[in-house]
Amino acid sequence: MRLSLSEISTVGASFRDDLRAYAAAGFDGIGIWEMKLGDDDADLGAFRESGLRATNCVPLVPSILPNTVIEGPLDVEERIESLCASMARFARYEPESVLCLTGPAGELEEAEARRLVSDGLRRIAAAAAAAGVRLGLEPIHASDRDALTLVTTIPEALALLAEAGLPDVGIMVDLWHVGDTPTIERDLRDHVDRITGVHVADWHPPPRTDRALPGEGVSRTRELVTILADAGFRGSWDVEIFGDPKQPDSIWSLPVDEAARRAYEAAVGVLP
Repeated sequence: MRLSLSEISTVGASFRDDLRAYAAAGFDGIGIWEMKLGDDDADLGAFRESGLRATNCVPLVPSILPNTVIEGPLDVEERIESLCASMARFARYEPESVLCLTGPAGELEEAEARRLVSDGLRRIAAAAAAAGVRLGLEPIHASDRDALTLVTTIPEALALLAEAGLPDVGIMVDLWHVGDTPTIERDLRDHVDRITGVHVADWHPPPRTDRALPGEGVSRTRELVTILADAGFRGSWDVEIFGDPKQPDSIWSLPVDEAARRAYEAAVGVLP
């Protein structure tokens, strides 16, 4: 089993600090966030020296339609061009996958939003194929529909990809987002071959909305990881924590070395 840590989990640390801390903690991989990259030649050299693998990479502009969470251009064409460029940039790191989001409909009619996203996905998929990287569309939890997404479940994401005529584009599965889907067990088993990567985290009990480390919350992470492993998933288990610096027990409140160590220990605890 390969373990990875997504760089948003240590949001305040640099790319170099992440490489050092993740490797020291025992991780095999790093989920690169493009916002942390600088000079590609220097970063690529440091990455190769670290011995880590690139797992699930997140573009600078991650959604096709503008979202209300991550800053970026409002123009959809600019966003698609940025996503296409990210495919080529990440290719040098030889990642397991590069993900993208649809973004929300916002003031658009649903049909128009889906048309724009389908057109964008076709262009991004072509760029990914040309760069030799695997693209994964990520469904987002229904509570974040208005902020981030048109699709909230694995079947919804697959239906959108079918509309776009993209059977070779996969699904990036974040267990925090899809773990409470009523059909999640069947979804994971039936579509494991379409899964490009897996993000792992737990829910805190309400009213907290930041993420808990795997196995330290109230969600079914351990059970769902076992289902995926039994179904044949062989990619990296990529811990991804969006924290809250106001919470003293949040990973975002910790120094990068301690955060990486705790994330690794938690991840090991949920593996089958």
